[in-house]
Amino acid sequence: MSLSYFQLSVPVYVRMLGNLSRLLDLAAGYCSEQQIDEKVLLQSRLFPNMYPLLKQVQIATDQAKGSIGRLSGITPPKFDDTETSIAELRERISAVLSYLETVPADALDGTAGKTVTMPWMPDRPMQGEFYLLNFALPNVYFHISTAYNILRHNGVPLGKADFIGEI
Repeated sequence: MSLSYFQLSVPVYVRMLGNLSRLLDLAAGYCSEQQIDEKVLLQSRLFPNMYPLLKQVQIATDQAKGSIGRLSGITPPKFDDTETSIAELRERISAVLSYLETVPADALDGTAGKTVTMPWMPDRPMQGEFYLLNFALPNVYFHISTAYNILRHNGVPLGKADFIGEI
């Protein structure tokens, strides 16, 4: 049995974005317990030239919804990137999860050879298979991993199981 592009992406995104939402719950609890303004965490970064936590979450959600939209042709929600709180980031994640739930299982069938051109890389088109497996999925994991690392670096008590989620 082979896996479909849907199976390789949508359930993975749903799981990982759900895990990201739980990480943000833990971060909010930590801020409350430690009397830390959550805006401090939201603007934290691992290194000065890296994006802060807030942007990591925005990019992770954009990559998940954008990749499915580009491949399936089903218009994803659009966000203005105006979130300023953990609650607003969780609402964003929830909106992306709701979108992903509307995607039919056959929506990505036949997209292996579809040409995908990213707006910021118009001179580097990718075929659907390469785009999904080598660009979109790694990007989602990268930005969720970076969000995890920012939270962990700032003292939020997280472990690997919080990143991976329930088995």
